[in-house]
Amino acid sequence: MTDFTEFGRVFTAMVTPMREDGSVDLEQATALATALLENGSDGLVVCGTTGEASTLEFEEERSLFRALLPICRAHGAALVAGTGSNSTRTAIDSSRRAETIGVDGLLLVVPYYNKPSQEGMYRHFRTIAESVTLPCILYNVPSRTGISMSAATQLRLGRDVSNIQGTKEASGDLDLIGAIIDGAPDGFRVWSGNDGDTLPILALGGYGVVSVVSHLAGRQVRAMIDGFLAGRRDEAAAIHRRLQPLTNSLFLEGNPVPVKYALNQVGFRVGPTRLPLVEPGEAARASIDAALANSQIDLPAPV
Repeated sequence: MTDFTEFGRVFTAMVTPMREDGSVDLEQATALATALLENGSDGLVVCGTTGEASTLEFEEERSLFRALLPICRAHGAALVAGTGSNSTRTAIDSSRRAETIGVDGLLLVVPYYNKPSQEGMYRHFRTIAESVTLPCILYNVPSRTGISMSAATQLRLGRDVSNIQGTKEASGDLDLIGAIIDGAPDGFRVWSGNDGDTLPILALGGYGVVSVVSHLAGRQVRAMIDGFLAGRRDEAAAIHRRLQPLTNSLFLEGNPVPVKYALNQVGFRVGPTRLPLVEPGEAARASIDAALANSQIDLPAPV
């Protein structure tokens, strides 16, 4: 089994391009994947929160995995499939199907809406991970799920389940994240799940980021992480500060509404979001436009 750290430190949580009628645009998805992998990303997380997984049909998800896997292979990059669910059985089915397609790893979100106990979370993730052979990372995002997975539960899973190899931490709780890093078993890593927390999490001993802002500034995210790891802390901090206005603008409304708007604005057409998500409001659009005008954009618009 592959060590998840071999997949790299910078993942883009990729949006799902759509046509104006709301259908998935596989051609534009392959173009976007190529551009991201050539502009700082080590790999892609496909069909996660940013990819609008909650409104995709299962076959649409699988068509995305099939279409993007050759792009990742051609770039020596990893494709991580978002196959989590608040139904353990559904997550197992999705994970097994993704493994059959050939993805490299799985991202498993904390069950949302039904709010299980910590023991329920432990059994949920252990059952899913043991149903496949792929490396898995957990995804703790309490702002979306309504409940947070404790450091103790994450560490217990890391110790007890060999293919659970890390966590995408989007809790924003640096005490919790520090406790995970401090107690992590060998091979268990933490990727930041909030762009604004990437540098602080690196300073605590974190490994990398599953990023949204890397759609637009992937080379800068890469430079920030590389600079920090090379001991150029002032340089990394300067990049972090420079990225903050753009990062903040991408979360003025529910992700991925702002980043899809931003990509369309810079000329990389990714289409609309699906209902119930709609285009950003006037104030948000103005703030995003201002951030784009004052930021260095790494992503080239397709010809």
